[in-house]
Amino acid sequence: MNPDFISALKQIEKEREIPLEVICTAIEEALTVAYKRNYNSNQDVKVVINRTTGTIDARALKTVVKEVKNPMFEISLEAAMEIDPEAVPGQEVVVVVTPDDFGRIAAQTAKQVIVQRIREAERDVVFNEFQKRENTLVTCTVQRFEQKNYYTDLGKLEGVLPPNEQVPTEHFKHGDRFKALILKAQRTPRGPQILLSRVNSNFVAKLFEYEVPEIKSGLITIRGVVREPGNRSKIAVESRDAKVDPVGACVGPKGSRVQNIVDELKNEKIDIINWNADPSVFIANSLNPSKVLKVILDPFNKSALVIVPDNQLSLAIGREGQNVRLAHRLTGWKIDIKNETTYNEQKEEIDLKAFELARLRAEKEALEEDGKPGSEDFDKETEIIEEAEESEDVSNLENDEIFTDSYYEEEDLTSLPEDSYDDFSEEISEEAERRSVLDNDNPLVGDSNPRRKKRKERRVSEEQDETSLKKKKKTRRARIAEEDGEYGDYSW
Repeated sequence: MNPDFISALKQIEKEREIPLEVICTAIEEALTVAYKRNYNSNQDVKVVINRTTGTIDARALKTVVKEVKNPMFEISLEAAMEIDPEAVPGQEVVVVVTPDDFGRIAAQTAKQVIVQRIREAERDVVFNEFQKRENTLVTCTVQRFEQKNYYTDLGKLEGVLPPNEQVPTEHFKHGDRFKALILKAQRTPRGPQILLSRVNSNFVAKLFEYEVPEIKSGLITIRGVVREPGNRSKIAVESRDAKVDPVGACVGPKGSRVQNIVDELKNEKIDIINWNADPSVFIANSLNPSKVLKVILDPFNKSALVIVPDNQLSLAIGREGQNVRLAHRLTGWKIDIKNETTYNEQKEEIDLKAFELARLRAEKEALEEDGKPGSEDFDKETEIIEEAEESEDVSNLENDEIFTDSYYEEEDLTSLPEDSYDDFSEEISEEAERRSVLDNDNPLVGDSNPRRKKRKERRVSEEQDETSLKKKKKTRRARIAEEDGEYGDYSW
């Protein structure tokens, strides 16, 4: 064998970045196939390359016997003892069976196999390299557009950008260059393939890491990224150094850093938000670019009421609710937005509801601590509180106490003296008027609550019954008086 053979293999190792052992193994397998094909051999033959000298030997495994009947698989005891002095019949020994013209025949037959194996080994090396680069940025060039997939050139491998990882508003043509996020490396019948993405939220985070050195060094941390691809993204950042402004560092001198990212995203809007451990401050920041006047938190339901100026309401909500939707995803809080005028009109209602719900929860916790589970009083009071919370009518408890015992029964009307009937009817009217005023003044009491509506209907029905009974009594007295001539010709 040519003494420069190992030197040539080492040169391939250096240029193709393929380990020498991988190349030698591929060549050994190819030469083994060539040997069996050219010499029509069914022997258990293996070609071995000496990693130091570069010599190539074909070695076969034969069984030691006293009398050779099949020279292809057997060897005599005398010949075996020349190889291994301790050989005995029945033992297997390795015999060198390299033909004299093996070098020329092997070179002709194994050329294509060796090239193919080297190419496959090279692809495996690159594939393993890209597997380690998952979730990182890569710059690719569009080669072709086929079945809604963009096939790109990544240098040594092919990348594919499938339809579900494409931004609907973006379109590329042959030769265009763009950045993408490596989702994963996968093997296909056409060879290793790299799956790319431009809609993943982490794509925006990696672009900021690429453009902002402070993020790459760890001085600034990305606390969250939400995105509606092609329209708007929100990114929350935090600085570990009080002297470094995280938002200013991401924007860059004259906006150069963020502008590079916007250009890569094809003019997608980006809101850079200062992260804060205080939920109310973080929620206010997340609604950027709108101005926030006040944030009222409900930690139990993890919801927040945000008050904004009248002229900022549409900006805070965003087109089709986009801004508040992204803020909700970024903060994890349910956000309700009201303008200042509406809040002032409903301020008492909102404050009363918040106060009463807090009171109900406190009472419920007290019942759970002091009450005995399974007792009737405990179960009844807990049920009332839960119903009030579910219906959000925080005045149910008070109104039950006000109205339950204030009704007059029909039998009480018949027992009243005649001279006090007018006073009693006036009292009923005053009571009904008082209830009506109370219902109108209290914004939390209305017909929308089923229990309130039922009580109101019952009250109206009883008042109608009272009026009907009154007319019947007066009619009966008038008829009696007319018969006695007390009222003369006066018509009732």
